[in-house]
Amino acid sequence: MASHDHPISRHNEVEVEPPKSEQHPVKWYRSTFWNMTVLGLCNLAAPGIWGAMNSPGAGGAASPQLINAANALTFCLMVVSCYFSSTLVHYIGIKGALIFGTIGYAPYAAGLYTNNRFGTEWLVLLGAALCGISAGVFWMAEAAIAIAYPEPWNRGKAIGYWLTYRLAGQILGGAINLGLNAKNNEAGKVSYTVFLVFIAMQCTGPIFGFLLNAPEKVQRTDGKKVDLTITRGPIFELKETARLFLGKKFLLMVLFIGQAVFAEAVYFTYLAIALKTRARTSFWVIVVLQGGWWTWATILVTRYRITRPTFDWVDGNFGEGFGVFVFLTVGFQLNYMFLYFIIHNMAKDESEVVRYAALLRGTESAWQAVSYGLTSLAVFAEVGGVYINFGLWAIAIFPAWLVVREFGASKVEQVEERASSVETPSLKSSEGKNL
Repeated sequence: MASHDHPISRHNEVEVEPPKSEQHPVKWYRSTFWNMTVLGLCNLAAPGIWGAMNSPGAGGAASPQLINAANALTFCLMVVSCYFSSTLVHYIGIKGALIFGTIGYAPYAAGLYTNNRFGTEWLVLLGAALCGISAGVFWMAEAAIAIAYPEPWNRGKAIGYWLTYRLAGQILGGAINLGLNAKNNEAGKVSYTVFLVFIAMQCTGPIFGFLLNAPEKVQRTDGKKVDLTITRGPIFELKETARLFLGKKFLLMVLFIGQAVFAEAVYFTYLAIALKTRARTSFWVIVVLQGGWWTWATILVTRYRITRPTFDWVDGNFGEGFGVFVFLTVGFQLNYMFLYFIIHNMAKDESEVVRYAALLRGTESAWQAVSYGLTSLAVFAEVGGVYINFGLWAIAIFPAWLVVREFGASKVEQVEERASSVETPSLKSSEGKNL
């Protein structure tokens, strides 16, 4: 059996790209780029447009309480669906899980449409529930695919490329919203036509999902096979997921995950250097930048609670308030990519990638449920949310550092990394000998 037919080992991968002449030929529609593009389009159509719907301010509603409560319901149900998502992969595979995960977003958009136009509230809550059930599975599936499909030297670039589509969805949604509401220079509802466009866009999510290659059909230039199958039964999967959640490393990361994603309601790539340096440098750059941005946000919301301004993009002081929103959004994406880096280095094999991805997204959902729940209360919407996120940032640093500092620090990992670098030039020839 050729060595390139073996499934991927999480800690014995070649992270330096070999010369093009030594890479395995791949068909374009089976390549990493193709699959990350499809994954990105799914991301754009589902959570990307979901983010765009929330960007006008609480789903474009004149009063944010109902929408924030609905979002809290969504994330609560996502915690549950994330926990059971590896069991679902056992039955329908990772591709089926991704497609399933896209189908709940359009009903939520429909709920926002009827609320915006007719004042209906029950469909908002029903849509939020359906979105929560499917979105938890989607988040697990996309995270596992993004980590497992690319070649190791392409993983950072692939994850960044994939996440770009989510931002593109928000930018596109924001452009549509601006174009249809540019003359509404006041706080309150946005045009209901916006939601009709969003519903149509989110209905394309399952169509894009069908274009994804199943893991066994993916062709990587390193010749490695992708294996994201879950072969054990549901009881075993639930026990293993619980075991990983209660493990020391993941528990130490819970607060760091929280400070990374709590900001959504208040509102990394890899380098060719040693893993130890890569992890530690990125960690402290993100932490320091995040601290500066939260200091800025804390000062502004404290001032705004007293002055209570209403800004539109034509106002003179718009840049002051909007600037911190831009930087916090950048910080959110940096944190997001770094969390994938952490999960990749915590997982020992492909099955653990699926489980850790489910735990990551489930924990994110739990924090976001708390975040949206709290910001449905006036005092938290005004200043409390920023204060809590600032506090989470501070207390999350030390426990997360206890995990990050171990990456690349053990002698085994250092030996494997050096061996991978040495073996890279002869990758093709050594594989040929094993045929």
